[in-house]
Amino acid sequence: MTGHATALSRLAPEQRLRRLELAVTRRLDGLLHGQHLGLLPGPGSEPAGSREYRPGEDEVRRMDWSVTARTTVPHVRTVDADRELTTTVLVDATPSMDFGTAELEKRELAVAAVAAVGVLTAGLGNRLGAHLLGHQGLRRFPARTGRPHLLGLLRALLAVPRGIPATQAVPLAEAVDGLRRATPRRGLAVVVSDFLDALPDEGVSGADGPPPAWEQPLRRLAARHQVLAVEVTDPRELELPDVGLITLVDPESGRRREVSTGSRKLRERYAAAAAAQRLAVTLAVRRSGATHLRLSTDRDWITDIVRHVHAQRRLAGAARPHRREVSG
Repeated sequence: MTGHATALSRLAPEQRLRRLELAVTRRLDGLLHGQHLGLLPGPGSEPAGSREYRPGEDEVRRMDWSVTARTTVPHVRTVDADRELTTTVLVDATPSMDFGTAELEKRELAVAAVAAVGVLTAGLGNRLGAHLLGHQGLRRFPARTGRPHLLGLLRALLAVPRGIPATQAVPLAEAVDGLRRATPRRGLAVVVSDFLDALPDEGVSGADGPPPAWEQPLRRLAARHQVLAVEVTDPRELELPDVGLITLVDPESGRRREVSTGSRKLRERYAAAAAAQRLAVTLAVRRSGATHLRLSTDRDWITDIVRHVHAQRRLAGAARPHRREVSG
């Protein structure tokens, strides 16, 4: 996987798209295919009875044999998740995402996360839309079905120019609130970001400091939708290596500052501030009621997503109440 990720970041956008699609479908295809609750647990996993079998659409392993025997007509078990699902993804493509010191840039990892969400929520009638937060503000992609739509969306994400100062800066909090207003119907909302927007200042404890500006909008979003917060990180954001004098640049504001990484005290302060910042993100996501998935540019992101899916399946199974069989 490491070699693949390194090669991916060096390819042209169209080649990267094909490699990304191949990597995702090979390892995720067949894993909860068409079941959005593979990403999040919720009431939609409850059994909802039975309906007649549809040749070519239904899997034989979902046959409800007891109802079939009583009615002499083939029936399959249904769950509430069979209803049409609309998934909307908010993708952070602001300058802070144009950073990566491991196998991928954070921007590449965000696109990979969207590809995985697209595969895991694919199904008959399910739709995928997106809000892209970039240097020109918000760009919206209507929710549609099908593989061509997903590939077109990924192509647009990969084509976003890098290193361009924001001309119409939109805070993450405003983007999350815009996502809520644009999706009145209950569905699945996925926010993919490094969540470095408006966090507590350096030196403020993540547990005791003020909440990030996006927490309240995320909480309002989670009151209506199932929400998955995908936090994208890079190892150099968590600790500063001893490499002598370096120039640090804030990608959002363009401000520069020279620092001497040879100072152990400075490296310790940096690590403590970074840990407090990440703790603030974790606590804010938890308080909002969203589900949290952390991906890093130096890890096998597909494995981390698969582990998350398995964990959510276990949660959904443990929370599922026992209900008496409902005949069709």
